[in-house]
Amino acid sequence: MNSTYKAFWLEGGDLVVIDQTLLPFKLATKTLKTSADATLAIQDMTVRGAGVIGNVAAFGVYLAARESQGDLEKIKNLAAVVRCARPTAVNLMWAVDRMITVLEKAASKKLDLIEVALKEAIAIADEDVIGTRNIGKFGCELIEAIAKTKPKGEPVNILTHCNAGWLAIVDRGSALAPIYEASDRGLNIHVWVDETRPRNQGANLTAWELGQSKIPHTLIADNTGGLLMQYGKVDLCIVGTDRVTRSGDVANKIGTYLKALAAFDNQVPFYVALPSSTFDMHIVDGLKEIAIETRSADEVLYMQGLQDNGELGKVRVAPLETSALNYGFDITPAKLVTGLITERGICEAAETAISAMFLDLIP
Repeated sequence: MNSTYKAFWLEGGDLVVIDQTLLPFKLATKTLKTSADATLAIQDMTVRGAGVIGNVAAFGVYLAARESQGDLEKIKNLAAVVRCARPTAVNLMWAVDRMITVLEKAASKKLDLIEVALKEAIAIADEDVIGTRNIGKFGCELIEAIAKTKPKGEPVNILTHCNAGWLAIVDRGSALAPIYEASDRGLNIHVWVDETRPRNQGANLTAWELGQSKIPHTLIADNTGGLLMQYGKVDLCIVGTDRVTRSGDVANKIGTYLKALAAFDNQVPFYVALPSSTFDMHIVDGLKEIAIETRSADEVLYMQGLQDNGELGKVRVAPLETSALNYGFDITPAKLVTGLITERGICEAAETAISAMFLDLIP
């Protein structure tokens, strides 16, 4: 088993996480010692991204077991709080539910629940590592196929939205996993990085990740993607997701739907990359059944960045009397999705195909 991942790791039984709110200008960490620490880290975006949220939630249940000295009922009460930290990313609920199911079985056998919880949280993270490697391999086949059609010397241009790299899903991400794999294989690639307002995860996190790996990329304003597609400068779109329904509807960072519409209009392939834990087989209609998180208006009214004095700070970008609405996610209907890149292979975004590939996940 592993206990060290790029976005988080264990130290002396505590969980240490990269504070993603400070990137790309400062690489700092926070130490989570209690389930309340884990809940807050998820809520305040210290950690984000569907997979890492699930991982931190799983370790949050372990921390709950430790602080309650293995009392199952106390663990359940603390875990219920972790489970409600954020509403949209299904990995959060899935991870907590899996942890509790395992602990209930362990309790019936009189096992040490602290030890069991730690082992299971590590297992969940280890499975994600293997899953992201497979997502990368399957997705890279798409990039390779396009590369063969390109004139010599021209890169495959890939557009992505938000951040779905190793900061979001250990150990290579979902949407960025095929890009990392393509880079490893020596393919000539270039990534268009949406800034992803209002929290700028593309500008702050995706650009930082790609820069760390020396992968060619260009930051663009969110509304530039459609024009690039019209100009023929986008060969492929790959995005991540926080929840996918049994019918293939996709919940992802706000702005994804507009990219999918532009891709559809310009015949650009639009793929969604995800681990199987991001499927929500209990629901069919994404627009009607997925709760979309409404976040603080301040995220729209203010921007954070590096000031002239070298310190991080915020500036207001709207009139003082202006209010704002801040939906965190939107729904891309399955009809706009070319395919789903999963650890089991590439799947059509349709209920029949999803059910056939993931029959074991259907309740």
